Amino acid sequence: MRVVRVAIAGAGEDGYKAYRMLKEIKEVFIVGIADKNLTAPGMITARSEGVFVAEDINALLNKPDLDVIIDATSSPAVLDSIMQNKKCTTAIMEAKAANLIISILREKKEELLEIKSIKSQLSAILDSVQEAIEVADINGNIKFVNPAFSRITGIPEDERINQNIFEASPDGALATVLKTGKLVFGQRTKVGGSNAEVVSNAAPIIVDGAMDGAVVVFQHFTDVMNLMAELKKSTSIIENLTDKLGQVTTSKYTFDNILGNSLEIKRCINLAERSARSNSTVLIQGESGTGKELFAHAIHSSSMRRENPFIKVNCAAIPETLLESEFFGYEKGAFTGAVKSKIGKFELAHGGSIFLDEIGDMNLNLQGKLLRVLQEMEFERVGGTQTTKVDVRVIAATNRNLRELIRLGKFREDLFYRLNVVEITVPPLRVRKEDLPVLLDNLIVKLNRKLGKKVKRVDSEAIELLVNYDWPGNIRELENMIERVMVTMDEEVITKKIMVMHTSQFKITHERDFDLLPLVQMEEMMIKKALNKYGNTVEGKKRASQALNISLATLYNKLKRYVSDNI
Repeated sequence: MRVVRVAIAGAGEDGYKAYRMLKEIKEVFIVGIADKNLTAPGMITARSEGVFVAEDINALLNKPDLDVIIDATSSPAVLDSIMQNKKCTTAIMEAKAANLIISILREKKEELLEIKSIKSQLSAILDSVQEAIEVADINGNIKFVNPAFSRITGIPEDERINQNIFEASPDGALATVLKTGKLVFGQRTKVGGSNAEVVSNAAPIIVDGAMDGAVVVFQHFTDVMNLMAELKKSTSIIENLTDKLGQVTTSKYTFDNILGNSLEIKRCINLAERSARSNSTVLIQGESGTGKELFAHAIHSSSMRRENPFIKVNCAAIPETLLESEFFGYEKGAFTGAVKSKIGKFELAHGGSIFLDEIGDMNLNLQGKLLRVLQEMEFERVGGTQTTKVDVRVIAATNRNLRELIRLGKFREDLFYRLNVVEITVPPLRVRKEDLPVLLDNLIVKLNRKLGKKVKRVDSEAIELLVNYDWPGNIRELENMIERVMVTMDEEVITKKIMVMHTSQFKITHERDFDLLPLVQMEEMMIKKALNKYGNTVEGKKRASQALNISLATLYNKLKRYVSDNI
């Protein structure tokens, strides 16, 4: 089994972490680690374990047969130096990407073994073909010759590798391709440094639309085409892994992003922080716009799983017919259009957390399958028979009353109790209005950066106006309102007049003084407000009558009197 030779640039936190993870992989040999700071943790550990260390990155780049160099410095200058001085056969990878790939590849060993098997097959093919093969990079440096090359030319491999083709064989097909970028067929020539007269076919190697080097085949080009077919198969497998990596995300927020000093929000944060220390399933409830997703991100960020994936699924946004395949993936041929297998969200989240947003909108059939995953931590892909076991922490959220849905037969009671191990209810903005000033300060800073504005504050009269508002849309409505105001204003202070001018929510209260309104008009306004909040359905009118502390019959009588028939 071929060992991958890796070097690490930077021995700080990211470099040290990459070093520790790579040391655990037997197929990887750490050539060395470089950092100007000789006391960096990675340098100390590597030195104590007998690994080569250096202050100069070029000392690593000069190491022979270097496959990968991991850049953990986050320095454009260092990256530029690596790009200029590395060998073309050496790949570059950032430390964070390397850590993520390593952690995922640990769980995908079978696929990695398949890739290694294919690589071994390709190597065997290259070594066994009867035609000589020679490869050079874009600068003409010879990077590969197969055994047939030495047999045909009499030039040993170690003498040919690292020579420059423009010096060794300037009139050959390989040099011609590198000069012109065009294919060469049937060129009769002598191999430089040898008396062997050969007929050569040569072609450029194209990577991302640009020529990266060239390959020449003595005698026949047919075998090269077969090799390219094998390479295409290998590339397809790597692309599948890349697709999986592209779907993996991590959490974006922490508890520091949840603002507020009110007792309600502090109590909620405290419970969420304690739940983050366990692996228990969490159910986050609350009205739309209260920040449930923010809490889900923060719980994952503070958990032991924070270095692993955080996968979000919006159960309401995915059609019911596709939800199962999104959750569990599908096998090739499972349905029309399934031309290749696809990994599901639960499999992507292995080792990390999955956030099921709007769980109350999931259909009953899928609820049963989700229950099995929560109980057994295993499932089958759509169209598959093999059981996949996962280790996933589930965080669910909903703005619906799940107990009411259970009563209506729209949500499974057993699933509810499985989800509701830790219940967190995010308070609406109307019960934590004392948090408005800190929320406004944060919004102004964020929106100034986004909109290119220089707003400094919200004056006291405008804040009073905001405090007196009920906020049915919660923090999301607040963010929308403040952005709408700041987009249209040029002043440095948001005043009550500006708020009223640019927001519909406050126009009625500005045009009329509530203290002087007749009771009949006040009553009519309250009824309209209640119906706007709870809806015009029978259930909505029941809730409106309860909020107004009147009977449903009284509400209907008042509607006939005050409200038009189309309300």
